[in-house]
Amino acid sequence: MTKATRVLITGGSTYTGMAIAGALLAEGAEVTLLVRPDTEQRLGALADRVRWLTADVQNPASLRGRARGQAVVIHTVASMIADPARGLTYHQLNVVSARNATNMCISDGVPHLILLSAARAPWTNRAYIASRREAEQYVARVGLEATIVRAPITYIRGQPRPLFYRLMTLLGTVPPVSWAGLRRFAPMPLDWLARGVARLALAPAPGKRLVYAPDLRRLNKREDRRGLPDAAPRLPPVYPGEPGRPFDWLDEDTPFGWTPPRR
Repeated sequence: MTKATRVLITGGSTYTGMAIAGALLAEGAEVTLLVRPDTEQRLGALADRVRWLTADVQNPASLRGRARGQAVVIHTVASMIADPARGLTYHQLNVVSARNATNMCISDGVPHLILLSAARAPWTNRAYIASRREAEQYVARVGLEATIVRAPITYIRGQPRPLFYRLMTLLGTVPPVSWAGLRRFAPMPLDWLARGVARLALAPAPGKRLVYAPDLRRLNKREDRRGLPDAAPRLPPVYPGEPGRPFDWLDEDTPFGWTPPRR
């Protein structure tokens, strides 16, 4: 029997982290989630199917030894919302967290890092995109074997969402409009992203260094794209006590992980 590939996911208690964990489990992987302290309750039933550890990606000391023995680390932690008054700049949220995850891989001997980055879109904050590119450049400089996923905004199939984003998703799949580059940043279902990233992580050898939405779509089988998502676990509210309205948190938690806590 082939030994299961061991994969660690940062931002493990977020929509994206849990969805990727579910997709990896469906593919037979052994999954470890890094979650921020006091957020493990969000995992629900998933907590019984994975190994989870508490850590703060903004604090390098808390990451020591967390990735030891892992074959791949998938770094999902980032934020589209900054709060400079509290010291939560795009650099701190997106660059520092990626740098710390990269250094964790190096110190713990992890051979492959998958960095979830962001596709540039007309509606995306330029400072946010600049910070994601800076994080990519850091990963490239240190020489670690890495796959950069420039993902679009994602949505959960079956959940209501604004007409504008529904239109962008449609246009991203219809030639010749999609040929103009729209297919790279048109919103896509979260389960497609999760399955695509999971299959990248479990590939026998790293492929393309830069991966875009069309690549993720091709990694989903035809039945995956047509049916309802079955790999991702049911997602609880991100903030306990609040109703589940995934699209309302689009800018905060989809498709990336850690965000400033509310006060």
